[in-house]
Amino acid sequence: MPVPLYQAKAEFFRMLGHPVRIRVLELLQDGPLPVRELLAAIEIEPSNLSQQLAVLRRSGIVTATRESSTVVYELAGGDVAELLAAARRILSDLLAGQQELLAELRTQDTRKSRS
Repeated sequence: MPVPLYQAKAEFFRMLGHPVRIRVLELLQDGPLPVRELLAAIEIEPSNLSQQLAVLRRSGIVTATRESSTVVYELAGGDVAELLAAARRILSDLLAGQQELLAELRTQDTRKSRS
């Protein structure tokens, strides 16, 4: 029996649900990078990065190629960059709304303290 689309989407978002994986995808938006550059940019243990890269590779969201002794990773398609850009827009809107709410709360607190 095939997996329902909503379940497949949930699995996809669960796969993205790790900060290191998101950071790797952000870094790869600008083009392919060798593991050593990813390690330098993310500053985590090599074994942890390797584990997160394996998850991304198994999901098909990134590809890896070996160039002599170096492994280079890149995004498998441009849709990932679009997804990350959409996430940034959504977060910006949410945070802007929270800032407006915070400003309103502060205004109310100021009025109450003057009373």
